Amino acid sequence: MSTYVICSSAFLSQPWRALPKDKQEDLTFVKNYQPRNKGANHLRILLYGPVGAGKSSFINSVDSILQGRITGRAETDAISGNSFTKNYTIYKFDKGPDDYYNFVFNDIMGFENNANAGVLVEDIKLALKGHVEDDYKFSPSQKLKEGDGGYRSSPTLDDKVHVLVSVIPANKVSLIKEDKFVEKMREVRLAASDMGIPQLAILTKVDEACPETRKNITNAYYSKYLKEQVDTFSLLLGIPQSSIFLVKNYGPDPIVDDDKNLLILSALRQMITFGEDFLNHL
Repeated sequence: MSTYVICSSAFLSQPWRALPKDKQEDLTFVKNYQPRNKGANHLRILLYGPVGAGKSSFINSVDSILQGRITGRAETDAISGNSFTKNYTIYKFDKGPDDYYNFVFNDIMGFENNANAGVLVEDIKLALKGHVEDDYKFSPSQKLKEGDGGYRSSPTLDDKVHVLVSVIPANKVSLIKEDKFVEKMREVRLAASDMGIPQLAILTKVDEACPETRKNITNAYYSKYLKEQVDTFSLLLGIPQSSIFLVKNYGPDPIVDDDKNLLILSALRQMITFGEDFLNHL
C-alpha cells in the first residue's frame, strides 16, 4: 500500500517543463538514436541512488515502452528494504531479431545508510571508468581492485559510462537531508564531474509524493509541491533544476499508457542527448 505525504493541491499556472504535444516525438527520437562517434557501438547510462529508489523499475519502464507491453526483466523487491540488485548488470533493449537499440543501462547495487551495506563509492568510481565487468557481484565490505575477478584492466569506450543518472523517490526528498548516502551520492557526482561525465536526475514515484498527480499524471510539471522537491534535491546534490525529471515507473499496470510514457521518454531523451554530446567531444 502506498504512503502519501502531505501534498498541497496548488498548481502553477504554467508547467515548469514543457512536454511535447506529439506523444510519439520522443519515442521516435529514442528508437532512431545512433552514436555519431564511430568508436562507440552504444551509449552507456548508469543509474545510481539509494535502495528502493526505482532504478530497476525505470529500466523495466523503458523496456515496456520500447516493446509496447509491460515487461519485467530487471527484478525488483518492495519488501526487504535491502538492495535487491547485487551485480553490475547491463540491460540491452531488443529492437528485432539479433538487433538492439543503441543505448544500454547499467543497474547497480543501491546505497544504504548502514556502513556495512550497499554499494561502495569507490566501486562506482571504477564503474564510471569502465573497470567493472558486466555481472560483477559487489561486496559491501571489500572494494574491487586491479587483479580481482571482475576488474577490467583495459576498458574500451563502450565499457565506460557516458551518462550518470541519480534516482531518488520524490516522496523521500525532504526526508533524506541527513541520510549518510547523500554524502556518498555527492562524492560520486564530483568524481563524475572530474571525468566530464554529464549528469541528470530522475525523481520517481511522483504519484506517491502527490495524490493530485496520481489522479492525472500529466499534472506532474504543474505541481507546486513537486517543483519544491526538485528545488530541494537540486540544492542537496548540486544538479541543475533543468536536469531533474519527474517520472512514474510502471508497476502493476497491465498496459502501457501514453501519459506515463511522456514523462519517462522526456527524461530518457535528455539522457541520450547529454550522452551523445559527451561522446562527440571525446
